[in-house]
Amino acid sequence: MVKRLILASFTLAAALFIGGPWAQSGQGARTQAAQSQGVPGANPSAENRGELRLQTFEIVWRTVKEKHFDPAMVGADWDKARDTYAPRAAAAKSDKELYLLLQEMLGLLRQSHFNIIPPESLTTNDQDEPSNGGVGVDLRLIGGAAMITRVEPDSSASKAGLRPGSLIKQVGDKTVEEILADFARSGEQAGIKNIRMTRRVLAAINGDPGSTVRVVYLDDKDRPREATLTRERPKGDLSPRLGNFPPQYTEFETKRMAPGPGAPGYIGYIRFNIFTAPVIEKLKTAIAAFGDAEGMIFDLRGNPGGIGGIATTIAGKICDKPGSLGVMKMRAGEMRFPVFPQANPYPGPVAVLIDGMSASTSEVFASGIQEMGRAVIVGERSAGAALPSFIQKLPTGALFQFAIADFKTPKGVLVEGRGVIPDVEKPYDRASLLAGRDAQLEAAVEQIRKSREK
Repeated sequence: MVKRLILASFTLAAALFIGGPWAQSGQGARTQAAQSQGVPGANPSAENRGELRLQTFEIVWRTVKEKHFDPAMVGADWDKARDTYAPRAAAAKSDKELYLLLQEMLGLLRQSHFNIIPPESLTTNDQDEPSNGGVGVDLRLIGGAAMITRVEPDSSASKAGLRPGSLIKQVGDKTVEEILADFARSGEQAGIKNIRMTRRVLAAINGDPGSTVRVVYLDDKDRPREATLTRERPKGDLSPRLGNFPPQYTEFETKRMAPGPGAPGYIGYIRFNIFTAPVIEKLKTAIAAFGDAEGMIFDLRGNPGGIGGIATTIAGKICDKPGSLGVMKMRAGEMRFPVFPQANPYPGPVAVLIDGMSASTSEVFASGIQEMGRAVIVGERSAGAALPSFIQKLPTGALFQFAIADFKTPKGVLVEGRGVIPDVEKPYDRASLLAGRDAQLEAAVEQIRKSREK
């Protein structure tokens, strides 16, 4: 049981629900999902689909009723929810309509990690590689504007002249405002809403590798520009399938950075985009290789989480005494995230970069070592989406992610809905990005320098 809980996914699947890294144009996935339920072909009868939808609704409602870690459902009247949504589910004319209803019902909980992921957003069981591609950009919503924060070298976006600090105004024939119009009346907590909105814009940009997308953006002088970008297959290693958690492209980057003008030595920098199995050995190797560094920076900006146990693995490589990253409490019982020092842990100063897209396992790690006094946290408040969860397949072929516990830091702080508050708050700065600088990373380097001077 403990092993299963450690492997429980901390990934924020809301991003995947609206076209994140699992997304693909998956007619094959829909066909296989139907066949796996004994429904011949890709177009089962309306009667059979209706039965599957009712079964799906009942499983989702009852799973929450019986397994939510809070029997009081955090104040939501779950029995009333069934009375309200069951008739609407029975009248649903399509699976898509049902999924939207289910997501709306789950939204009554106002918590992360309760999500419906449609079959068309998934790889099939006989397809181990997601087919969704991107153009090589990451972005954040800053004051309602979609600002590019990172551009991959040699990517389609880089070759077309897009750069950090550029503002995306339109994707295809829709403005960013039109893409985000559905969120105008959303009652979700701010951190989750921000993630969904950001992923929605990225989903509009991304698509099948080899296809193209037209974007309109503002350059460094706020002049409107237009570019047609070719979507490319994501870079990185593909993680193995873990139960119902599909393979994910895992980026891993390390580099040696100058600690400051005239300062000796170097600072070790480690960035990865998701907590999956391929990063474990890479992390161990990188931390060991940076053993003589003046400091070490873990960049978790944009990292939505993943396998929770990896957080304790990292902590054990940088802590010289036992501790805890926190505790997850279930309806019955609890499980702690202990930190056990490993051989030759890194002894120097550590900084962790986070932002509003850092969620789940990223928050478990950042909040835990912050309270242990082992690292300084730099950047922006994280998403506040830190509930351990399981992923279950539904009769219609969709996946249902549901939280099985809450999570509190060693000092008893509930991260869900609050996020991790940085020791040094440093918001994204468009002027710096346009000038080719990363002000948040510079602030982390400065904290390393100050730690060395003490």
